[in-house]
Amino acid sequence: MTGTDKITTDVDSLRSEIRDKSIRVIDVRREGDYKQDHIPSAVNLPLANLLSDDSPERVVKLVNSMGIDDETPVVVYDDTFGALASRVAWTLEYLGHSNVTLLETTYSNWKSLGLENDSNVPEIQAKEHSVNLQSDILATSDYLESAKSRDDVILIDNRERLNFLEQHIPGAISLPYRTLASNDKILRSKEDMKRLLENRGITGNSEIITYCGSVGTLSGLAYYALKSAGLPNAKLYVRSFKEWKNLQKPTEKQEDASYWDLSAE
Repeated sequence: MTGTDKITTDVDSLRSEIRDKSIRVIDVRREGDYKQDHIPSAVNLPLANLLSDDSPERVVKLVNSMGIDDETPVVVYDDTFGALASRVAWTLEYLGHSNVTLLETTYSNWKSLGLENDSNVPEIQAKEHSVNLQSDILATSDYLESAKSRDDVILIDNRERLNFLEQHIPGAISLPYRTLASNDKILRSKEDMKRLLENRGITGNSEIITYCGSVGTLSGLAYYALKSAGLPNAKLYVRSFKEWKNLQKPTEKQEDASYWDLSAE
């Protein structure tokens, strides 16, 4: 990650940054939920809106309209265990925005802690963000097909364990997204995350490519999980298994797997 090494922002830090007006907060929930209430000063970018066209040309327009330039610190949150926020944060990172982090918890948890929220829609002054695509964090199907046979590449499937057993990209390791969180945090602590990954043989200087079912949300969370454990060489196969199958690329089934082996840790 260029710029900051921080992956998540804790609740107290975000509260003081909002008071200092030194940050742009992005709420990626549906518009109706956002209008009801949200973290003060947050702007709304529903994930579906982003995914309707996530070309860099359109993304930079969205970013500009949210008042984000190259220097603006950004924190993204959702109410979906961090997966939707991760996909938005990754997209900003791909555009070349280095100072983006995930709120360490969900909006429901923020509210359950009794923290500030309101229904005001902030007035935003548009800014100008540059486009400096970070192609080293993106994996395409062509790239993946040539890379997955290399010894220094690890491929991770972040879907539910049963989906993995049914069908997956050959050579992938199962790391269900549900194993990445802890209690009220969207990601485990660094040491805990390292242990989880090491138990799966995910270590060292390997290039690690993550994928999930279709749009790169669950695998987006895994992308940040890898970063949080100090594994910087991560890529997101953003179009994921849906595209892989549509392209009729090879898949494999876990023939000898026990379907009761859900391996949740």
